[in-house]
Amino acid sequence: MSPEVHGLPEFYASAMGLVAARRLRERLIAIWPDLRGRNVLGLGWTAPYLGLWQAEAQRCLSLVPPQIEATRWPAQHPMVMAEEETLPFPDRSMDRVLLVHGLEAAENGRRMMREVWRVLADDGRVLVVAPNRRGLWAHLEKTPFGQGQPYSMGQLRRLLKRQLFTIEQHDTALYIPPFGPRPLMRGSRLWERMGKAVAPRLAGLVMIEASKSVWAAVPASEAKSPARRLVVVGDRAWPRHHAPGLRAARQQEGETDERPDT
Repeated sequence: MSPEVHGLPEFYASAMGLVAARRLRERLIAIWPDLRGRNVLGLGWTAPYLGLWQAEAQRCLSLVPPQIEATRWPAQHPMVMAEEETLPFPDRSMDRVLLVHGLEAAENGRRMMREVWRVLADDGRVLVVAPNRRGLWAHLEKTPFGQGQPYSMGQLRRLLKRQLFTIEQHDTALYIPPFGPRPLMRGSRLWERMGKAVAPRLAGLVMIEASKSVWAAVPASEAKSPARRLVVVGDRAWPRHHAPGLRAARQQEGETDERPDT
C-alpha cells in the first residue's frame, strides 16, 4: 500500500519550501537547460518546477497520483489525476518525464517506471528526484521529502537499470538542514556548495537522469497488466488531436474514464 503524501501546497508556500524549490530548480535547469519543442510530463507533484520549461516546451503537463493531495493546483499547469501504474498517454508520446514527489510515494515503483518507459519516446529521458535515505530531509515528516520511501543513489541506479533505463548522469541537492531560522536559509546557496565539497552523501535529495533503452526486452513476469484503475482526465490536459490512442480507448469504452486491462 502506497503512503499518502500531505501538505505539499503548504510546504511550498512556506519559507523553507521556497528555499528548497529554488535550490532544486537550479539543479534541474542545469541538467535540462533547453527543452524547446519537447513534450514534458511531470509525474508526482511538479507544479513548482514545470514553469522552468513552460514557455519553450511544446507541451507541459502534470500527472498527480491519487495518494497525493491535488488541492490548490496552479491553473497555468494542465493536470491529470490517474494511477501512476496506468498512465493515460499513448506509447512514445513524451520526450521528457520529470519525477518529483513521485517515486517515493508510488505503490509499486517498478511498475511506475515501466509505464514511464512506455510513454517515453525512443530518444526520451527521465529525471528522477527522490529523498536521500542518508540525508536529514528523509527523516523529518514535517516536509514532504520525509514521507514515503527514501532511496540511496545506488538503490535508485539499480531500480532504473532493472526497468530498462541507461544512466546518463546523477546529481544531488538540498544540503541545508530542513529546520532553522531565516538567516540560516538565506545562506542556502553556500550550504549547497559546502555540502557537495565536504559531505556529498548527506544531501537531502538524489537525482538521476536516465535514457530509455530501446533494445532491452521486457521480461514476461513484468509484462502483466495491472489491475483495473480509475483514471480521471481533464479535458484540457491532453488535447484530443494529440492523443489518438487515448481517444480511441475512451470511445470504445463509451467515454468512460475506467481503463481495463489490455
